[in-house]
Amino acid sequence: MEGFKVINSGIFGTIQDLGRFGFQQYGMPVSGVMDSYALRIGNRLLANKKNEAGIEIRTPGLFLEVLAKTAITITGANFNPKINNSLAPMWEALEVKKGDIISFNQIKNGCRSYLSVAGGIDVPIVLESKSTYVRGKIGGLKGRPLKKSDTINVGKPNQEIQNIIGRKVPAINIPNYHEKNEIRVILGPQDDHFTKDGLHAFLNSFYEITANSDRMGYRLKGPKIESKNSSDIITDGIPLGSIQVPRNGMPIVMLADRQTTGGYAKIATVVSVDIDKFAQMKPGNKVKFTQINLEEAHLLLGESEKKITEIQFEKKETTELKSGNARIFKVKIEEKIYKVEIEEI
Repeated sequence: MEGFKVINSGIFGTIQDLGRFGFQQYGMPVSGVMDSYALRIGNRLLANKKNEAGIEIRTPGLFLEVLAKTAITITGANFNPKINNSLAPMWEALEVKKGDIISFNQIKNGCRSYLSVAGGIDVPIVLESKSTYVRGKIGGLKGRPLKKSDTINVGKPNQEIQNIIGRKVPAINIPNYHEKNEIRVILGPQDDHFTKDGLHAFLNSFYEITANSDRMGYRLKGPKIESKNSSDIITDGIPLGSIQVPRNGMPIVMLADRQTTGGYAKIATVVSVDIDKFAQMKPGNKVKFTQINLEEAHLLLGESEKKITEIQFEKKETTELKSGNARIFKVKIEEKIYKVEIEEI
């Protein structure tokens, strides 16, 4: 069914799920969300499947008209979201109704915001995923970013909307996004291609994210990473978070839309649990890499997955929305929900 109409598209809003797995041997990138935590939590709040597609919003400027009553969540970066003229709470299941306008207005923190909807975004599944891969022109809406006048269809909710509204993420489970971060890595698989001084520079310096960065990879600048002979290698696979170092000695962190293979030596790989944090950084932000071992990385991943699955959502007793001159209150009394509308006259 129809869910939203794009009034203003902003820059590079795309439909993404957790990715397109199982096709890299054919040269097809995984794609999917840059910040999987934000999407997964949004889907959990709405009782969606964890891999339901949402909208990844790269910059403020997206305005959506709601075409039918539903429930949404806004997670990830804070772009000062509003419903009509009122600030919309983030990391919370919110009711929206036909005619409401959802807008993303200015960057407060982070780099990518996510809008999820009860039932998920309904677009064709291409190679077992709804994710948009723009370079390949597949997935999402005709393989491209959202544009003005697009209609976005949504699926059928798995629960009654009234049972979803008001769920919220405890503050302790809401990530903070910083402009300077320590990112943990495992060295290799080609760290032996670099000199001792090169490795020292990599692990003991701050690198700045450049403007020449996108969903494919973040290019960094900082102290040169010196190779022993050449950073060229026989082309091999590129996992998520791998850090290539081309001949200029400036690292490139490969992300969601990365190519499947490459011929530059990979000095290290960002551990899985730090990918989301790194993906919320933007040009001008700085990062310092810290080495850990594989056992530590596995432990961190296990703890992270347990945390996600065991989050106990809070439930707001009263939710206030605004529509024109009216104020609408959802009041829960003895497990029953009542709608109270007060209009200014």
